[in-house]
Amino acid sequence: MKTLALFLGIFISNLALAQYDVEERDDHNMMTENNKSILKIDIREPLLQVAVKKCNDFKALHIEGGIPAYKEILKNYMYDYLNSEFYVLNGDFTFTLIIDENGKLTHMEGYPKVSNSEIFFDDMKYILRRIKKNWIPASCNGKSVTSQIKIKMNLTSITTDL
Repeated sequence: MKTLALFLGIFISNLALAQYDVEERDDHNMMTENNKSILKIDIREPLLQVAVKKCNDFKALHIEGGIPAYKEILKNYMYDYLNSEFYVLNGDFTFTLIIDENGKLTHMEGYPKVSNSEIFFDDMKYILRRIKKNWIPASCNGKSVTSQIKIKMNLTSITTDL
């Protein structure tokens, strides 16, 4: 009887300790547990628009809700969707957006091109396309025209080891 009790005690404690080991190990989040990135975003005002040449009556491109609301949405989306664990962002960046005659974003180009910046620019394309605000296109002499808008921002990343 003592042998059976000893055997059951060892068996149960072995199972309990085995479960504890598996639960404590977390091999999937090694990178996020050891590193933490903090991103600071400063979008400069005003957003600069490239005017159309040879136009007597130019009306600028604008967006539903106004530029301050767009800046706030853009900043929030950047905090939500940028993969700032994969790259360090420091310095001034300029994005040129091309808005067609229908008010749709058709192209985005980011500058300056730095090491591994293509991943960041791809993330920004994804973010800019997710914003569901409609652009009201620029007009020249009463006719809608394709136009460009430049967004200048300063990004600062602070990465720490935990």
